[in-house]
Amino acid sequence: MPLVSTKEMFKKAYEGGYAIGAFNVNNMEIVQAIVEAANELKSPVILQVSKGARDYAKPVYLTKLVEAALLDSNIPIALHLDHGDSFETCKACIDSGFTSVMIDGSHLPFAENIALTKKVVEYAHAHDPYITVEGELGQLAGVEDDINVEHHSYTNPDDVVEFVTKTGCDSLAIAIGTSHGAFKFKPGQKPLLRFDILEEVSRRLPNFPIVLHGASSVSQEYVKIIQANGGKMEDAIGIPEEMLRQAARSAVCKINIDSDLRLAMTAGIRQIFTEKPDVFDPRTYLKVGRKNVKDVVMHKIKEVLGSEGKAF
Repeated sequence: MPLVSTKEMFKKAYEGGYAIGAFNVNNMEIVQAIVEAANELKSPVILQVSKGARDYAKPVYLTKLVEAALLDSNIPIALHLDHGDSFETCKACIDSGFTSVMIDGSHLPFAENIALTKKVVEYAHAHDPYITVEGELGQLAGVEDDINVEHHSYTNPDDVVEFVTKTGCDSLAIAIGTSHGAFKFKPGQKPLLRFDILEEVSRRLPNFPIVLHGASSVSQEYVKIIQANGGKMEDAIGIPEEMLRQAARSAVCKINIDSDLRLAMTAGIRQIFTEKPDVFDPRTYLKVGRKNVKDVVMHKIKEVLGSEGKAF
């Protein structure tokens, strides 16, 4: 099955009250884990590549890994650029076969964000109307890859209609209280998502797909394993899964998950290093990390996203 567009994915998700998982990929083991989980549960899935992943693995290696995943599965898979930082990066991904790109102009003044997003949309749709473009309004705090934002800036519902109308973007990432990285909240701080903003945005943009970034829940099971094996993650706290499930039942059609995969992989590797200090074969410890990532993806599909059995 070839790569698919997110257009039909999002339409079905919106109508069905579930979300598609957009999982970040960086290497072969992570691609395998995500696709195996989605394939077994018959769930559509989005494999997304950040600028950091492209710098680390090289674009050609990542795209070939995704091609292998297509041959090894029978589910709808979209390939998405996560947090494209420039028109040139988005263009390069579009030209190389990505079916979806995000242009992140959220740090720019409103008018400049519109201009940059519109430029990417015009190129993408002229290249192939099948390709979708995600824009962003509002900023998420946190640190992940090249993203480092100190203060959270909620999306203003008064801006969304103008932004979507003037840019022509196909989906919109909004800021309602999620954040990047594993350290989303301080100990004792109650996680809170602004569902009032989500509801108002969806009221003003009926049937329009909304995206949540920074939506990892930071499994305390894996945090404890990392801690017990030499890691320093004591203040790692994420988004409660019941809040994400609530969002998936509304207008949120795409939920980004990255840190949870990193924690799962790291926990497996650290545990093997402690329990079997004589091991030096990467296949031994990466196999455990891969299994952890697969377990996380299966859990998210079944319990958070609600996309199990929605592949066809």
